[in-house]
Amino acid sequence: MVDVKALRSGQGRTRIKFCGMTSPQDVAVAVAAGVDAVGIIVANSERSVTLERAREIAAAIPPYVSGVGVVADDTSGAEALRDLGLTLQFAGPTPPDECERLAAGRPYIKTFFVGEGGEVSTGAPEFGLHGYAHALWMFDSSAPGRFGGSGLAFRWETVAEVARERPIVVAGGLSAENVGIVVQTLRPFAVDVRSGIERDGEKDRERMLAFVRAVHAADDALRTA
Repeated sequence: MVDVKALRSGQGRTRIKFCGMTSPQDVAVAVAAGVDAVGIIVANSERSVTLERAREIAAAIPPYVSGVGVVADDTSGAEALRDLGLTLQFAGPTPPDECERLAAGRPYIKTFFVGEGGEVSTGAPEFGLHGYAHALWMFDSSAPGRFGGSGLAFRWETVAEVARERPIVVAGGLSAENVGIVVQTLRPFAVDVRSGIERDGEKDRERMLAFVRAVHAADDALRTA
């Protein structure tokens, strides 16, 4: 379970997660760029990998960098990802009690999806956001048939009130060009990016570096404001 108060009290800067690692080489470049966490997707995504590949990638994550295992509709691999030392991120309709069972007492992340009209979906209509009170909440753009990675941004003001109440993660259409606005507007606990650090379907070193620089610059601007 996530200690929300502890996250809030320790929020001195914006954490950065690069998602969709598909090789140990991706991890090495992300770590060199200065990220806090890397994500490995075992779900419906262009960057989905097999559990065998996930093991190889997880083994390349060095100390002091967090690994996140992303699952969606099919959570059958969740326990294997957890046993690799990865924090679980649930992007599908998994009920809260099942998230907590699979996380086995460890912190986990729950992705919510924001539609064009500002409506927020948990993926499980019978459970509202507060059904996942023990999770770290991530807000991503809603796209039919997808669990993130759409490259589309949502209306950030939709989650402004939530961001004032508790730590959140913001994803969806982020890039070096707009992430600074998100950081300064919402002051999220973390930002998450996948397609915004890619070029021609591959992780791009320069885009990774530019993204990290933009987050750090926004943090610096907030500290000196």
